[in-house]
Amino acid sequence: MTDDVILQVKDLKTYFKLDEGLLKAVDGVSFDLRKGETLGIVGESGSGKSVTNLAVMKLIPVPPGRIAGGEVLFQGKDLLKMPDDEIRTIRGNKISMIFQDPMTSLNPFLRISTQMIETIVLHQGMNKKDAKDKSIEMLKLAGIPSPEKRIDSYPHQFSGGMRQRVMIAMALSCNPEVLIADEPTTALDVTIQAQILELIKDLTARLGTAVILITHSLGVVAGMCDNINVMYAGRIVERGTADEIFGDPKHPYTQGLIKSVPRLDKATQQRLFSIKGQPPNVINLPDCCPFYPRCDRALDICKIKYPATAELSKGRNVACWLYSEGK
Repeated sequence: MTDDVILQVKDLKTYFKLDEGLLKAVDGVSFDLRKGETLGIVGESGSGKSVTNLAVMKLIPVPPGRIAGGEVLFQGKDLLKMPDDEIRTIRGNKISMIFQDPMTSLNPFLRISTQMIETIVLHQGMNKKDAKDKSIEMLKLAGIPSPEKRIDSYPHQFSGGMRQRVMIAMALSCNPEVLIADEPTTALDVTIQAQILELIKDLTARLGTAVILITHSLGVVAGMCDNINVMYAGRIVERGTADEIFGDPKHPYTQGLIKSVPRLDKATQQRLFSIKGQPPNVINLPDCCPFYPRCDRALDICKIKYPATAELSKGRNVACWLYSEGK
């Protein structure tokens, strides 16, 4: 691990044992997160984005799930080997997470003040008065009007956008080194989405926090991320900088995702492109390229063997037989 890499995920595997068979939700994912970097993880629903980051936080429900292999190195220590009491000192303190739905993430029976103060007292060792002052300061930074009054409100007294702002304030209240944002704008309208993304970008830049942004929206990662991992069926199929992914996508799946985005700079009467078929069922998935049934450029070998990851340049990888040797 180099000095600027703050989080390193190596060959992470997360499986779920179901009545129908073994579901390989995450099957050999590796990536590095550097200090101050914003890393995007993109893919359709069911591609393994959220499960990857729940595994990083060691939040996989056991059973039916289990972390079947790999390492998650944070500051040189493997989070997956830490006992529960030690990992709890990391969660919410050094590594924080913003979940998809703020209404289910906040306890509806507790005031915002109770939830924020408890976190700060636990991880920062402050007394309750100082913790409340810090909470009010964070709510103000997050754009909550009259934070001195609103801090004693209940979650249902906030709008969806304001609840998400509260979640961001809570997640950043302990000055974490890594923030995992799991589709933080899914339940919000377009105008509020832009405000929330700008807020995350501004606050994390101010605090020097590294960010993992999970989303299915290419528009979100285009304006937010330095580097992008594209996931499909539990694996990373392409990685590169935002400029490389959008300017010269290599994997047919990535190309399909980008072509599916409406373009305002091109007048056309054609129907919007869509990737044919449906994402695969990853239960008992055979060892082949899972995208081949939907791919217009599939080769015979795609149907019988998963491709090795080809390194096109430093930090630029693609898992596709079109670029792999020995096809």
